[in-house]
Amino acid sequence: MINPLRPVGAAFLAFLEAAGRLVLFTFAGVSHCFRPPFYGRILIRQMIDIGYFTLPVVGLTAIFAGMVLALQSFTGFARFSAEGAIANVVVISLTRELGPVLGGLMVAGRIGAAMAAEIGTMRVTEQIDALTTISTNPMKYLVAPRLIAGVVMMPLVVLIADIIGIFGGYLVAVYKLGFNPANYLQSTWEFMTAHDVVSGLVKASVFGFIICLMGCYHGYNSKGGAQGVGRATTNAVVSASILILCFDYILTEAFFTKNVG
Repeated sequence: MINPLRPVGAAFLAFLEAAGRLVLFTFAGVSHCFRPPFYGRILIRQMIDIGYFTLPVVGLTAIFAGMVLALQSFTGFARFSAEGAIANVVVISLTRELGPVLGGLMVAGRIGAAMAAEIGTMRVTEQIDALTTISTNPMKYLVAPRLIAGVVMMPLVVLIADIIGIFGGYLVAVYKLGFNPANYLQSTWEFMTAHDVVSGLVKASVFGFIICLMGCYHGYNSKGGAQGVGRATTNAVVSASILILCFDYILTEAFFTKNVG
């Protein structure tokens, strides 16, 4: 009777072991973010990678998300003669949810994979061991700058994505659906609140931390040559995407449960 349950127990123990390694890795990485020495050049390079080189893909995603959202809202609200609420739906959806989530998923695919591949290659080619040999802490040199850059730059990326997405909704509403430009902009401005924007930026900061943590963790613990680096890259993107969706619900619950009640 015990044999059929053995795989289940083994899988559960493996999960607990992996979770424990991740928790210890997280504490080690976060602790090094606040202790000198700090590698400013590496931090700036990571901030440029996360903040600048991801803007094209995030901006393209945001503008089409805003355009589709405006078009779909018009199609649905026309049944109830509530077309005037399109601007409100676009701004609240983008600032609260679509901007942070879509931006986070795009950055996970763009940056999380790159971090896992870079650090994983350093691991399998023993470059990380070489850092230890020259008295350079790999966690401080490789992990801490990426965590700081992710937390700092993701809100800026998402803020720009929100603006681009709202502009995409404006283009569809004005030039395809025939809305008055001044009225649409006024409705957007009046309905947008600081709470919606700030909640989205807090989500973006958390998502940035998750993306960089998963990329660094899977790359740092990769093994098995080129195939191991490939697995680490895939696992980094998949785990970051799943955690983004999970923490999106948790943060939404924290920010907006009182309003629902």
